[in-house]
Amino acid sequence: MSEERRDFENVVVGGGPAGLAAACAASEHSQSVALVDDTPWLGGQIWRGQQARPEKPQARHWLDRFNRSGITLLGQTTVLGSPRPGWLLAETESGSQLIGYQRLILATGARELFLPFPGWTLPGVIGPGGLQSLVKHGWPIDGQRVVIAGSGPLLLAVAAGLRQHGAKVTSIAEQAPRSKVARFALSLVNHPAKLRQAIQLRLGLAGVPYRCGIWPVRADGAERVASVTLTDGHRTWVEPCDLFACGFGLVPNVELALALGCNLQNDFVAVDSFQATTVPGIYCAGEPTGIAGADQALLEGQVAGYAASNQRPRAGALFRQRSAGYRFRAELAAAFALRAELKSLAADDVVVCRCEDVTFERLRRFSSWRDAKLQTRCGMGSCQGRICGAAAKVMLGWGMESVRPPVLPARVASLITS
Repeated sequence: MSEERRDFENVVVGGGPAGLAAACAASEHSQSVALVDDTPWLGGQIWRGQQARPEKPQARHWLDRFNRSGITLLGQTTVLGSPRPGWLLAETESGSQLIGYQRLILATGARELFLPFPGWTLPGVIGPGGLQSLVKHGWPIDGQRVVIAGSGPLLLAVAAGLRQHGAKVTSIAEQAPRSKVARFALSLVNHPAKLRQAIQLRLGLAGVPYRCGIWPVRADGAERVASVTLTDGHRTWVEPCDLFACGFGLVPNVELALALGCNLQNDFVAVDSFQATTVPGIYCAGEPTGIAGADQALLEGQVAGYAASNQRPRAGALFRQRSAGYRFRAELAAAFALRAELKSLAADDVVVCRCEDVTFERLRRFSSWRDAKLQTRCGMGSCQGRICGAAAKVMLGWGMESVRPPVLPARVASLITS
């Protein structure tokens, strides 16, 4: 194992839309820009599989711009933390790296929110985004019956994608009430591009039931999922399936920001108008600052990249355009807020922490995440609380009190740096 040191003016962590835009913007004024990502592709989850032959015009534009920019790409490189100010500790296949920076832009994206319910650990129960990613990389789904449930516009996008690959999407269950979803649909008149996307998705799902005010009660099956029980709060019914895709929105990846000392506001990284965090020299863009989709992430990334490379007038020129995304973000959050009934999905014997096999009954004996973690090892497995911690926040109202490096699992050798 070897350790390598590299130093840059601007370093961007995260290769999704926000990170790509930030790196490209910074490179227009900086001679030394690096983009760090732990995947072997660019574009994040939303443009996954687009790098070789981008089909989406937006993806093609930004990937082409990146390829012409001269930015240093540190791919398959996982940032573990910061051993001292101005440096990141990262891990690669060949060893560890110390990456120096004068200014840092965090574009670490978001992950799916899972809420435990009876049967959620059965094979064949998976997050909508996770299933979408598998299918994009060739996982066979032709002819399989899929029930999709949870919350947010992602359900429709996943359903449309699965159907294009031959899946039989039999039902889409949205937990938000119909009245809120209808108001959100009407608000899209103020966002024409998103309205067009919504109409195209709905047309592509003709014949597939999309029902609001519905949520899962349990999943059943012997060796794998065979059916899911849904409810509207008054009645329950069983729908057979081969796969059950269930996710309740997105959770921002703020662990690295917290480890670097950045403050949060309403569970998102707090930033000013130039996307600067509360730590000097560190900026943040995209979903860690608020869930609003790729268009907003691209704008925030550009603002952060321009600001971090001393191009503040160019950053300021984007403020007005970015403000429309703030309105959309608020409308999205209001429409798909999680209903109170979801807090009680888990029975006492349901496993909440899959890494350490901790049940809901054991967790609810404690008053805080810290106490539960000390007494049960909840959150101390491979996912480091990313799944169970987010679920515990919804079900028990607990918040993550601190983050300690490494922020992701690492080899011991990678942590021994000079």
